[in-house]
Amino acid sequence: MSFNDDEQIPGDLNAAAGNDDVFTVGKAKLKIINSAMAPVDESNLRVLLELTGLGIDKERLGLDLVTVLDVSGSMKGDRLEKLKKAMEFIIKKLSPIDRLSIITFGTEAHKVCGLRVVNEKSQVQIIDLVTQIKAEGWTNITDGLQTALKVLDGRTYKDGRSVGIMLMSDGEQNRGGDATQVEVGSVPVYTFGFGTATNARGDPKAMADVLNGIARKSNGGTFSDVPKTDGLSAAFAQCLGGLLTLAVQDLKLVISPENNTKVESVFAGDYAQTGNTDAEPAVTIAFGNLYDKEMRKIIVDLVLPKVDKEVTLQVLKIGYKYMNKTNTKVLKSPPIFASVKRIGRSTPVQREEVTVEASRIQTAQMMKESRILADQEKFDAAKNKIVDAQNLLEDIEIDGTNSLIEILKAELQQFLIFLQSPEMYKKSGRAYALSSELSHERQRHAAKGDAENTPAMFATPRMEAYKKQSESFEKGEPVPTAAEDAKEEALADPIGPISGALGLQIQIAIQALVSIQNILDSAAPR
Repeated sequence: MSFNDDEQIPGDLNAAAGNDDVFTVGKAKLKIINSAMAPVDESNLRVLLELTGLGIDKERLGLDLVTVLDVSGSMKGDRLEKLKKAMEFIIKKLSPIDRLSIITFGTEAHKVCGLRVVNEKSQVQIIDLVTQIKAEGWTNITDGLQTALKVLDGRTYKDGRSVGIMLMSDGEQNRGGDATQVEVGSVPVYTFGFGTATNARGDPKAMADVLNGIARKSNGGTFSDVPKTDGLSAAFAQCLGGLLTLAVQDLKLVISPENNTKVESVFAGDYAQTGNTDAEPAVTIAFGNLYDKEMRKIIVDLVLPKVDKEVTLQVLKIGYKYMNKTNTKVLKSPPIFASVKRIGRSTPVQREEVTVEASRIQTAQMMKESRILADQEKFDAAKNKIVDAQNLLEDIEIDGTNSLIEILKAELQQFLIFLQSPEMYKKSGRAYALSSELSHERQRHAAKGDAENTPAMFATPRMEAYKKQSESFEKGEPVPTAAEDAKEEALADPIGPISGALGLQIQIAIQALVSIQNILDSAAPR
């Protein structure tokens, strides 16, 4: 027998027209930004959605991390020592809930250690294994990557755990076939081109293509360009800072038009989209994993239908869902609505945040077009494209200085320097551009060339903290544990772990009060 007497959560979450409404449900936060008004005639409206990962706690998922390290002959000397130092930092930052496997590859791959629990005792043992690594042989990236995948596929204990592969190489693959053809499935692979700017052996272009191709084919991976040997620790550290602060897994955003509104387009980088057809007007975007404080921005262009009178209407229904920690249940937000007031012959005023994000997308596209021109050895046209992008950024009408616009300007200026000669472009510029492209498309931080000339974009607070810690570690200072990092962050944000549930209950309570007030207003005598 069933009773079917469960109660629905009272009310939907409705964003008032033009308000910067923020809705926090579970481990994700949604912010809706759009113009408050639009004309009653058919018109266009651009809406910006911001999804932010929220909260890590003492019960975070354990990480199964596989590092795949190039130990071919070109790694001898200082490069190998810098790699060992970077690995020591990684090992010291992992906790007893984490496991680490180390794969090396030269002419063929070798498993230095399987997935080891990283506790105080094993840290010493694993560091000792790293110190014994020697460089020799050719460069078989394919065998290294395939071995790493076998380690993850062969796990007995894998429920409720996150995974990641960090793969670095300093030279062109010359054994084992094309590594970009390896099927990596749903595993994120973060690749690092080490020392490409000074690599005398091999083809930097081919190397960048391979490492970028591997990362692009994976679920959420990035390609970091690390031309200076001193930059490897920081690049590794920032990547780990994300992996250790996983907020949500398998995140999907669903956008549905309301009241005869039409979704004209959705800009969300290279993340997979489905829907937006006559048969399925809703659009679903699959973002994969999202780190704590990491953001995904989505621009939605709408066509609003003509209406007969001035009225406030819901134009979008928005929801998101993700897997719980044990990957056994889908957690869903309640429906969230974005509204706009249709009034007279008003002209929608695009919000500054929307303008800036649209400019970022346009700048990244123009930089990609410039890179393609440079690949065709049309360097004058490539430089002109970057100058055009710089001029567009200068013409943006915003109040004061915007940090993202300044970062974009610095990124364009750095790439323009790389375009000054074919030799400089091939040596350094192309890897820089590929790293930037994938970082923009996935809105995820990646190291790009000389860190002093490329301000951090998409970096989370933990990534920034780990970068500083790695730089101090290089100078001989001790490394805080991951537990100490989490404790410091908790002190800075004491309600972070409960903000999702608390925020939802507050929003539901407000909606209930608004509903009651509407009932009282409609019942009041005229």
